[in-house]
Amino acid sequence: MNRRTFIHRSAAAVASLTMPRLQAAAPAFKLNYLLGSAMYGNLPLATVIEETPKTDAQFLDVWPRRHGTQREQMDEIGHEKVAELLAKHGVKLAVSTRYDLGPFKLQDEMAVVKKFGGSVIVTGGVGPVGLTGGELKNAVREFVEKLKPHLAKAAEFGISIAIENHGKNLIDSPDSLRWLVEFGKDLPLGVELAPYHLPQEPALIASLIKDLGNRIKVFCAWQHGHGCMKPMPKEEELQQMPGRGPLDFTPILVALKAVGYTGFTEIFMHPTPRGIPILPTAAETTAEIDRARKYLEDRLATI
Repeated sequence: MNRRTFIHRSAAAVASLTMPRLQAAAPAFKLNYLLGSAMYGNLPLATVIEETPKTDAQFLDVWPRRHGTQREQMDEIGHEKVAELLAKHGVKLAVSTRYDLGPFKLQDEMAVVKKFGGSVIVTGGVGPVGLTGGELKNAVREFVEKLKPHLAKAAEFGISIAIENHGKNLIDSPDSLRWLVEFGKDLPLGVELAPYHLPQEPALIASLIKDLGNRIKVFCAWQHGHGCMKPMPKEEELQQMPGRGPLDFTPILVALKAVGYTGFTEIFMHPTPRGIPILPTAAETTAEIDRARKYLEDRLATI
């Protein structure tokens, strides 16, 4: 090696030691949007599937009566036809919401969800209501114990059972949710987190998200607004939607990003009466869901 080559290579080696190493960029955090068929009331399942990609969602959550009829429609038109419709529009049936069955009668539904490649069944947590402290903790422990045979079957299907924090249910408070995932441990038991049913305090909701992490299988982007239990002007009813009511979703999104949330995000509200679209037509309903999505994406871009 001549002197010039030696000096050149030595200088390059020194430079490589002093230059900062380039780190592989971490993948950008994003929300996995899930469309709830109940947002379209009793409209045809084919219509809901066609609308799904227009909301920037690739995943569908099918609901039965009384909130929708898409789950019943699946059986009426045949699962093969449903599979064809899903494939045509690039949509995956990922979630089935079955409050009607409750947590102890889901085995047949597990087989259906598995058939479509889905991964979650959402239901409610049955048991005594209005408990606090030790009584609540014991009741949640008993609920999980009763659920274990059903969770074992869910594991065989590769399905998670997600319990929503629904009002007037055993699982309705932050403490009940924390104990649910604590007693569920490594079982395929998770949470559908619905801010509507929690105090409308962004810091509290964000703290709960950090405690639950990816045991949250479905995050409902849904706030209380003026509620959903009585008729009211549509502009008031729509206050349940992100970006319309007063709840600031920014701290909530910060928490989801902090835990590296990988579950589904379902933009949601309830109309009154149940079983109607949130707005008169499928196109209007889709536009409102997409407006809420853009609100969430705008907030997400600031964090």
